Amino acid sequence: MGLVDIRPTVRRRIARLSSYIVFVAIVVVLVSLANWPHIVRVFFNWSVAKMMWPRILLAGVNTIWYTAVCFLIGLVLAVVFALLKMSRGPFKWFAVVYIEFFRGIPALLTILFMAFAIKIAFPGVNLPGGLLGGGMIALIIVTSAYTAEIIRAGIVAVPVGQQEAARSLGMSQMRATMTVILPQAFRIVIPPLTNEFVTLLKDTSLLYIVGLTVMQKELTTFGKDGLSTYANSTPLIAVAVLYLIITIPLTYLVSRLEKSMAVKK
Repeated sequence: MGLVDIRPTVRRRIARLSSYIVFVAIVVVLVSLANWPHIVRVFFNWSVAKMMWPRILLAGVNTIWYTAVCFLIGLVLAVVFALLKMSRGPFKWFAVVYIEFFRGIPALLTILFMAFAIKIAFPGVNLPGGLLGGGMIALIIVTSAYTAEIIRAGIVAVPVGQQEAARSLGMSQMRATMTVILPQAFRIVIPPLTNEFVTLLKDTSLLYIVGLTVMQKELTTFGKDGLSTYANSTPLIAVAVLYLIITIPLTYLVSRLEKSMAVKK
């Protein structure tokens, strides 16, 4: 029997098995050619890892703290700008410009502007928290711009009948929005909000540009400084592992939430 006589499902299985075999063969070749003693010494040096302990935990706590503060404040601003964008009048266009502008420029540029440019342009202005505070304000602004679009999409996804039912009960427009529409919208957008939190967690690495003190360092700054201090790449591997310990459960949670909401629909 020729190849043309094999059923499509069998051909797909053969193709998949062949790709696995090729992949395993490539991995085996790379593993056999690698200089493992050198790799272990440069990337997985246990003596270097012990010297980072427990300071690396402080960097991890700082990372989570910066993320949580920026996300919560950004979320409040996002609700305001999402509602403004859906309103009428000049405030709508202010919200549109705000959201599109800060979604359209790199977060690093916003951090540089808030941490350095404002102080140069307005010498008498001192942002709370100094350079770190300016960097966090920038992340709050960027997060609020992205999150505002997520919340707006959630509000739009709520059936129109919910608003009409609330109004028929005598609720004002604002009360209906705050007590009926927004709770349902937040339930809809929990998965993308969690994704935005993970993105913000990684974006805190951009704070290195403002020059953090020893007690202010987040994970990426800690790893970068460790790379210079020990002339070894182990700090970068340790930092990457900590990031994964934090982000993998969150991404798993997003996956479960999306599956749960798909089943309910």
